[in-house]
Amino acid sequence: MSKPAARPPAHEIRLIGGRWKRTKLPVPDLPGLRPTLDRVRETLFNWLGQDLSGWRCLDAFAGTGALGLEAASRGAQQVVLLERDPRLVQQLRAVLERLQGAEAVQVVCTDALAWMRRCEPQRFDLVFLDPPFAAGLFGPALREAVRLVPRGGWIYLESADAEPVDLEGLGLELWREQTAGAVRFRLLRRLH
Repeated sequence: MSKPAARPPAHEIRLIGGRWKRTKLPVPDLPGLRPTLDRVRETLFNWLGQDLSGWRCLDAFAGTGALGLEAASRGAQQVVLLERDPRLVQQLRAVLERLQGAEAVQVVCTDALAWMRRCEPQRFDLVFLDPPFAAGLFGPALREAVRLVPRGGWIYLESADAEPVDLEGLGLELWREQTAGAVRFRLLRRLH
């Protein structure tokens, strides 16, 4: 008896909740692009709650847009997707054209760190940070994100499992944390 053929790698993911549940997002073969796994997104939105009505969210390294679009799908009032790769920006804009009620989502073709440095403080209730692991952006991105959320605001952080975080020095507390393979994902809250 022969073994079944191996499945080809997935080239799309699906939104898992909210009004756009089951919407497919393409995943191009680009170096460093790692969409957040379905089970990780499901856990994150169980932690945050399913209804984000009125929230202002920033997806700083948007890639496929899965995190920011999940927030918008669950009612976020404003979602800004930052992505520097023009191919991904074009793809994100094409996805938004297909979605009904996507006026709350803005796609910006930019360097995420430079944009966050120019951004007004305490502008967002939630910042998603999932920078490319090998790019050395983890620490600088986290420092900028802290500035963008008010006291009690949230930062979602996805990193390589071994990446250390000085939470106390940044005025953050660890709310929840899990690992999925070599990825550690954390929900942080700003203390002051």
